[in-house]
Amino acid sequence: MAASKDQKQYSAEQIMKLLSEKKSDFWVAEGRKRSLALFHEAAQRVPAYKDFLKKHKVDPEKIKTWEDFKSVPCIDKKNYLKQYSFERLCWNDALKDPMVFTSTSGSTGDPIYFCRKHELDWQSSIVHEIFLRNSSHGIRKPTLVIVGFGMGVWIGGLITYKAFEIAGHRGGYPISIITPGINKKEIFRALKILAPQYTQTIIAGYSPFIKDIIDESEGEGIDFKKLKIRFLFAAEPFTEKFRDYIAEKTGIKNIYTDTLNVYGSADIGTMAYETTVSILIKRLALKNKRLFNDLFSHASKVPTLAQFNPLHIDFEEANGEVLLTGNSAIPLVRYAIGDHGGVLSFNDVKKKLKKYDINLEKEARKVGIKNIDQLPFIYIYERNDNATTLYGLLIYPEFIREALLDASLVKSVTGKFSMETKFDKKQNQFLEINLELRKEKKAPPTLKKAAERIIFDTLRASSSEFKELSDYVGRRARPKIIFWPAEHPIHFKPGIKQKWTKK
Repeated sequence: MAASKDQKQYSAEQIMKLLSEKKSDFWVAEGRKRSLALFHEAAQRVPAYKDFLKKHKVDPEKIKTWEDFKSVPCIDKKNYLKQYSFERLCWNDALKDPMVFTSTSGSTGDPIYFCRKHELDWQSSIVHEIFLRNSSHGIRKPTLVIVGFGMGVWIGGLITYKAFEIAGHRGGYPISIITPGINKKEIFRALKILAPQYTQTIIAGYSPFIKDIIDESEGEGIDFKKLKIRFLFAAEPFTEKFRDYIAEKTGIKNIYTDTLNVYGSADIGTMAYETTVSILIKRLALKNKRLFNDLFSHASKVPTLAQFNPLHIDFEEANGEVLLTGNSAIPLVRYAIGDHGGVLSFNDVKKKLKKYDINLEKEARKVGIKNIDQLPFIYIYERNDNATTLYGLLIYPEFIREALLDASLVKSVTGKFSMETKFDKKQNQFLEINLELRKEKKAPPTLKKAAERIIFDTLRASSSEFKELSDYVGRRARPKIIFWPAEHPIHFKPGIKQKWTKK
């Protein structure tokens, strides 16, 4: 993988030291410097990018400052990746080097292949080592890692396995790894036979799949509270109510150190990750509406809040969309990955907290957080293309997921659903929500009424626009609930990711 000659490369230990020592301004400057360097390198040595700039009449020699860089046209799947052959998108002669291919899920269009070299796995190992070091159960204790991400052409399982393996060898951590993927039977077997022999167990997987494992564990004779469990999630946003639910069900005592959600992609690997302080800030914001509105635009939705390392990747925000610049076998410069959100420096966030008389260091001490890395933040919302509409309003999956954690529903439904906007005989719109029942559970009329009421009330509480709409159209705003048996192939075929919307 090509790298600009003026970009200093750091060892893992040096990066760990920088994280603890360097302040906010260093990370902002480093991200901008490396983005500009990557732009110039790609403009010279990547055939597709050279042609793209020529077509858009961009002279690379005139791009000298950060403001200049922000004028460079964005690339995306449609205007760039699908316009050039794979070989032209890579660095010159990249195909002569060993690489690993993975594919996008295809949930937002035709799947695309991406390739990566060892560097991306190594970068991801830094994040995974940070998670290992933050354990509330001790750093050097025997640890079992169960990789519950799909192990096929998708990136989640492969990069998680490689990252933990690299971190374990590099740091001498006593890690054992098993890769059952999405095979529940093998995960339960590992939890029963292997996990009790270890001081702690990390389960890595998509949040709805992990919830299945937790909810079905009692029937399998597994007591999570005896296993000292930690969780590493990715690919799905989730609410703090979900985090609390997971913690209560499994006996997690420190949600800040023992749960982590990774923001990653097949496009360029591990991009950002939750930290102890990002989780804290999000939870503080949820208690203070004015702070929440100040931190996050589009404040009707709850975002994932993570930090990113500008030594490896940089983000910027343009018109509510996040753009990334990062190096891989296919370098990406000002790449619109399709996610909505924003970027804040550590200093930006600290100033906003101070405005509401919140001392971050003091709040961190209250919950036992000792180290605060001053990396920049990125916040990401549920994708618009993963939402459905009702009378022109966007209905996001996060609203429904929140409702299904209600105590009167969790014993009967798994939390998975598929929603769709439909029309009745009079051509009035309505929201149809298909819910997955837990195994051997039935759906009496009382459950249907409870689900309709709870989802409707949650939508009204989550969206002022929906509240206004429901006041106007009355019962037509109430969702139609349909229950399905567990793992029914129409909506809930076992797989790596649940499709929350049906187009």
